[in-house]
Amino acid sequence: MAEDSHRSSAAEIPVTSNGELDQSPESVFQRDAHFICPGPRDSTESRVMSSSYASTAEGIVESGPYKGSVSVPVSTVTPVAPSSAVAIRLARSSSDGQADADSTTADPKSGAVVLSDDLKNPAMEKLDLVRKWSINTYKCTRQILSEKLGRGSRTVDLELEAQIDLLRDNKRKYQNVIKLAQMLATQLSLIMQTQRQLGDAFADLSLKSPELHEEFGYNAETQKLLSKNGDTLLAAINFFISSVNTLVDKTIEDTMINIKQYEVARVEYDAYRTDLEELNLGPRDGNTMPKIEQSQQQFQIHREKYERMRNNVSVKLKFLEENKVKVLHNQLMLFHNAIAAYYAGNQEQLEQTLKQFHIKLKMPGGESPSWLEEH
Repeated sequence: MAEDSHRSSAAEIPVTSNGELDQSPESVFQRDAHFICPGPRDSTESRVMSSSYASTAEGIVESGPYKGSVSVPVSTVTPVAPSSAVAIRLARSSSDGQADADSTTADPKSGAVVLSDDLKNPAMEKLDLVRKWSINTYKCTRQILSEKLGRGSRTVDLELEAQIDLLRDNKRKYQNVIKLAQMLATQLSLIMQTQRQLGDAFADLSLKSPELHEEFGYNAETQKLLSKNGDTLLAAINFFISSVNTLVDKTIEDTMINIKQYEVARVEYDAYRTDLEELNLGPRDGNTMPKIEQSQQQFQIHREKYERMRNNVSVKLKFLEENKVKVLHNQLMLFHNAIAAYYAGNQEQLEQTLKQFHIKLKMPGGESPSWLEEH
C-alpha cells in the first residue's frame, strides 16, 4: 500500500515529451498544493519513486548512516517549479507597480512645468531679453566690421543717402555760421561799450572846454547814436542766432535722430539678410530647416522695420527742407537789412526792420558810467 501511495504521488508530476517539467499554471498549482500538504511519511526511511525509468522496477533509497560519496542527491522537483512561478508573478506585479508609480510621478512633473511656463518671473524675462540683445549686437557688429573691411555688402538708397549727406554738410555749415555770428555779436557788444565810454568822455570834455564845446558835443552825440543803433543791430543779430540755433539743434537734430535709427535698422536688416543667405547656401536637412525658417522670419521683421524707417526719414527730410527754407529766408532778410541799415546810418530803417520781424529791443537798465566816474 505504501508503494502504491508513493507511486501515485510520483505519477502526479507532469513531464513533457522532452523530459522537462511541465510549467503550465494548472500543473504548478497542483504541485504547490502537494508540497504544502504532504502525506504521512515513515520515520525510518523515505522512498523516492521515479516514473521516468523505462522499466517497471522501482528504485528505493533508504535513509541511514551516510556511507556514500560527498555529493548529495538533490531533488529536481522542489526548487524549480514553485520558485519560477512565484518569480513570474512577482515580476508581473512589480512591473505593474512601477508603471503605476511612473504614471503617478509623471503628472506632478508635467503640472509643475506647465506652472513654470505660465508663471514666468521677471528675472527669466530679463535674461531672455539680454540673450536676444546679445545675439542682435553680435550680428550687427559682425556686419559693420565686414562692411569696413570690404567683405560684406550693404543696402544703399542712393537718393536718400545723398539727401542725408547734404543735410549733414549743411548742419556743419549752419553751426559755423552761428559760431561766427556769436563772435560778431560779442565784438559788436565790445564796440558798443567802447562807443558809450567814448561818448561820455566827449561830453565831459565839452563841458570843461568852452572853446571846443561844440566839437566835443558833436562827437559825443555821434558816439551815443552809434551805440544806440548798435543795440538795435545786436538785438537783430541775437534773434538771428537764436532762430538758426533752434533750427539746427532742435529741428535738424530731431531729423538726425531718425536718421540714426534708420541706419541702425539698415545694419540689422543687412545682418539678418547675410545670415539668411549663408544658411541658404548650406545643406537643407532636418537640423537646418528650422534655423532657415526662423532666420526667414527675423529677416522679414527687420526688412519691414527698415522700410518703415526709410519712409519716415524721407518724410522728415521733405518737411525739414520746407521748414528750413521758410525759416532761413526770413532770418537772412533780417540779418541783411539790419546790417545794411546800421552801416548806412539809417536809424529809421533799422528800427523798421526790427518791427517787421516783431523784435523787441531790450533797453538797458541804466546808462553805463562815464570814463571819469569809473576812474
